[in-house]
Amino acid sequence: MEIIRGEHNLRPRHRGCVATIGNFDGVHRGHQAVLRALMAKAKALDAVSTVVIFEPQPSEYFATGNPPARLTRLREKAQLLDDLGIERLLVMPFDAALASRPADDFVQRLLIDGLGVRGLIVGDDFKFGSHRSGDFAMLQRSAERHGFFINRADSFLSAGERVSSTSIRARLREGLIRDAEPLLGRRYFMSGRVVHGQKRGREMGFPTANLDLHRRASPLQGIFAAQVLGVGVAPAPAIAYVGNRPIIKNSRWVIEVHLFDFAEDIYGRHIKVEFIEKIRDDLPFTDFETLSRQIAEDCQVARRILLAKESAVEE
Repeated sequence: MEIIRGEHNLRPRHRGCVATIGNFDGVHRGHQAVLRALMAKAKALDAVSTVVIFEPQPSEYFATGNPPARLTRLREKAQLLDDLGIERLLVMPFDAALASRPADDFVQRLLIDGLGVRGLIVGDDFKFGSHRSGDFAMLQRSAERHGFFINRADSFLSAGERVSSTSIRARLREGLIRDAEPLLGRRYFMSGRVVHGQKRGREMGFPTANLDLHRRASPLQGIFAAQVLGVGVAPAPAIAYVGNRPIIKNSRWVIEVHLFDFAEDIYGRHIKVEFIEKIRDDLPFTDFETLSRQIAEDCQVARRILLAKESAVEE
């Protein structure tokens, strides 16, 4: 998948695509339905399937102090889009200039002059432009004027409920990991590069792989039974902590993962942590001895959960 950073990097060869525009946070089943329709249309027209996203997401840009927790970082989102078969990703930096751009100017500069779209597919709730003044009706008028087609993707339902990033975020916040999976179409995961931490876990007998989330907020918080991909041929069973480590007064969100029966050096490696089931919330420990005892208990719980999952798969 080709990644283009900013419309100033668009070239004549990028024109004539079939495109969709949105946040695609989580790349959930609703998004996947839109993307499948996009790829089908692009293939029929012998055109390139192109996804346009914004970075940061508009909701993050406009949030003054409490942005919604992002489901997927840019790298995770790009990988999921690539895995689905999307051919081109245009990342639009969302700043003051783009936020204030009128809707008709957005259409002209990006869709007509920049991408020269042959077709556009958008979700049923798509809004764009300054003050969200652009909508599907406006795009229909533009399509008639400039000669491209436009399709609206209806809401995707799962068990009668509209699948959305908001509904998935709510389930994850409540620790309902398994309830989020049918909406995502996969297990929920976070990924990142293993970095050096403060080695507190090693001192307590539970060495951890630390990932800096680079997030202002996380949809998950607490202790989880998990599995790690990227450290071997098979997923590695593990227990994962997501939080900001109040015991050491740290404000950054991190993942700390203790891999069971594992002793390899994986610093610098990019890994994926899939969350299986929540064990408990983060607790305000005041000393490391008490924390160490609790971690030992949590590890036993995580092992039982993962063993039960493995047995269920074998059956």
